[in-house]
Amino acid sequence: ACAPFRRLHICDHNLENIDPGKITNTHNLLADVLLAAKYEGQRLVEKHKKFKKENSNFNTNICTALARSFADIGDIIRGKDLYLGNPQEKEQRDKLENNLKTIFGNIYEKLLEENQKNGKKSAEAQKRYKKDKETGNYYQLREDWWTANRDQVWKAITCNAPKDANYFEYNSGKLFKFSNDQCGHNNRGDPPTNLDYVPQYSRWFEEWA
Repeated sequence: ACAPFRRLHICDHNLENIDPGKITNTHNLLADVLLAAKYEGQRLVEKHKKFKKENSNFNTNICTALARSFADIGDIIRGKDLYLGNPQEKEQRDKLENNLKTIFGNIYEKLLEENQKNGKKSAEAQKRYKKDKETGNYYQLREDWWTANRDQVWKAITCNAPKDANYFEYNSGKLFKFSNDQCGHNNRGDPPTNLDYVPQYSRWFEEWA
């Protein structure tokens, strides 16, 4: 799948520059991911406003644009990102992926350490993440981490969304409202989107269309 222009310029420098040696627990990682999401949201809001002003027929909702980048960040975290880019960008992607493997390895060890006093929890964690430990990819742990923190990432990426922006979805020609103001920034519970659970290539095809 050919990545859309938005994905080519996604603001994830904060993630690319993290030092895996300093990220030993889930809280450290979350802080960096939230910063990356906040900067990406700010960039998208500014670009969207400018592009819409210059192109009167542009109808993409800002909340939809934010949801797409939110989903791409989720794919990066979970090791599902399809974007490689040019050789230099591919090198950066490989570095980021290797760093994330190291970071989630650190989080896994920390999890076992914290559960050591509770033999049952420790055994459950080892069983759930047995394949993760064997492969070194930590895909299951990464999936669980994203599930636990996606609501906070949504709040970060929508931090600069316009107050009057709502997340909409069309169904049989009718318009449905899926969030409160600011793309549901202040909503309680799960984000008003499930795009992060739609395969990336399907999202990109829809975005190009």
